[in-house]
Amino acid sequence: MALRSDVRLNDGHKMPVVGFGTYASREVLKTQGEESVKLALDVGYRHIDCASIYGNEVEVGRAIRAKIADGTVKREDVFYTSKLWLTDQSPERVIPALKKSLRDLELDYVDLFLIHNPMELKPGDDRYPTDENGKVIYHNTDIRDTWKAMEECKETGLAKSIGVSSFNRRQLELILNMEGLKYKPVCNQVECHIYLNQSKLLGFCKSHDIILVAFGVLGSSRDASWIDQDSPYVLEDPVLIEVSKKYGRTPAQVAMRHLLQRGIVVLAKSFTPERIKNNLQVFDFQLSDEDMDTLNKLDRNLRYTNGSRWLDHPKCPYDDEY
Repeated sequence: MALRSDVRLNDGHKMPVVGFGTYASREVLKTQGEESVKLALDVGYRHIDCASIYGNEVEVGRAIRAKIADGTVKREDVFYTSKLWLTDQSPERVIPALKKSLRDLELDYVDLFLIHNPMELKPGDDRYPTDENGKVIYHNTDIRDTWKAMEECKETGLAKSIGVSSFNRRQLELILNMEGLKYKPVCNQVECHIYLNQSKLLGFCKSHDIILVAFGVLGSSRDASWIDQDSPYVLEDPVLIEVSKKYGRTPAQVAMRHLLQRGIVVLAKSFTPERIKNNLQVFDFQLSDEDMDTLNKLDRNLRYTNGSRWLDHPKCPYDDEY
């Protein structure tokens, strides 16, 4: 693998194997996120992962356009991902939701559009609809109907490729086995790291020519609103640290390289300039089979995104190992 390494998707398009994640907690200024995307493009990232629910597509789009304007990149050099939020899964809301993202970004198309999660909330502009008792209001559109609208996004050229996120095997099979399927999901973006290696789901996706894309590769943002603060830190794992010392690399670089060698696309997120640069330095070394096996054995089936707020949802993917 080299800096410009990519993987061919099942629709013929290519995705860079390392992406820059843009999710940020409320404590991170939008301007800080914008500058981080600029730096990421400056140092060589060409895959930018975002979502409408992150609330920063205006700033991320501005950063991309600035780097196009100054000649750092061309639009076709940048692989940009957006996602369909849970309140927009009704078929009639899908294309308008994507068009809203494109207006915010001031771009003509996205390279990849994902169903953010198989669960659905009450359709509307309230992103987290709740009833009078404060309980989340769910909805139950057939995900296959949502997928048909996603296919229309691809056919109209608003999205070059379409895929899913946080789907388990059963939910993927609903789409793969649907009558009249035109386009398979090109990828399934899921939480994946040394403590959650997703080996079964990876095998299933590979058997259907679906790329597994990993978020939370370095652990998580540890946002107190949805992450257990007592959960272990990936980058402080003593075994990972020991392997890293052997190669003269950072734990983050080894954690990313481990997934890359398993055929997984990785998303790395940071707002620290030095780490943004370091996290891209994963192409000039290779882990031995023995060290790969050692890291594989660290799996605990531990999710940082445990879905505790969604467990009563009929489509919750987090209560299923696979």
